[in-house]
Amino acid sequence: MDRTRLALTAIAAVLALPLVTAAQHADRAPYGDHFHHFATSSTGPVEVRIRGAAVEAYDRGTGAPRWTYDRRGSRPLALFRAPGHTVALWADGMVTDTDTDTHTDTGTHTGTGTGRDSDARRVRWHRAVPGLGAWLAASPASAAGVLQPLDEDATMLAVVTPERISAFRSADGDLRWLLPAREGCAFDPARTAHTAGVLLLGRPCRGSRSWSQELVAVDDLGEITPGRTPLGNDLPGGRRADGGGNRVARPS
Repeated sequence: MDRTRLALTAIAAVLALPLVTAAQHADRAPYGDHFHHFATSSTGPVEVRIRGAAVEAYDRGTGAPRWTYDRRGSRPLALFRAPGHTVALWADGMVTDTDTDTHTDTGTHTGTGTGRDSDARRVRWHRAVPGLGAWLAASPASAAGVLQPLDEDATMLAVVTPERISAFRSADGDLRWLLPAREGCAFDPARTAHTAGVLLLGRPCRGSRSWSQELVAVDDLGEITPGRTPLGNDLPGGRRADGGGNRVARPS
């Protein structure tokens, strides 16, 4: 009887091993994130650039690398730099926000972006935009206009694709609003302009006879329209200093 129980226990352990291994692998790097830190004593300002298939932070004064960040199976196409962090657009349609504050640790780390490894370089958030990867595969040069700040401090960031504009809060990657293109129209990330806190985008439409129909104006609260009632973008528990929830007066 004891031998039978021991045999059953051994079989159960063998069957469970692949499941445990798979769970550990999934928890280790679900987005394929990989960071490599270079030993350095420099504490000077950091710049960020695309180098090969990785995002690289380097010392502004000496050019020496501080760290590199890459993702298995993809490569960065465009960067948006803001104080303390950098947003990267990847070829597979992923958008990542990476902390660029200086750390003193060295070595190679594989992180999940969850913040559990507070001593290692990590990604603040990941966001996958539907259809973005397929569109970039067909038109990789268009990546330059996809990431657009929506306010002076870049607290809100727009990801512009032909089908839609997706607006994310920079602090935590929360999706605040979506603006789909009208039927028969498409946003053009290469045709953008910033003026007085407003982002103007080209929106070519089939059969359009008016240039005004081919332009759309947005800000951090969404499309600018008369009498709109925006929701606001503050973090939970914060004061709504951006005018969210207050009716915007019609132009006089």
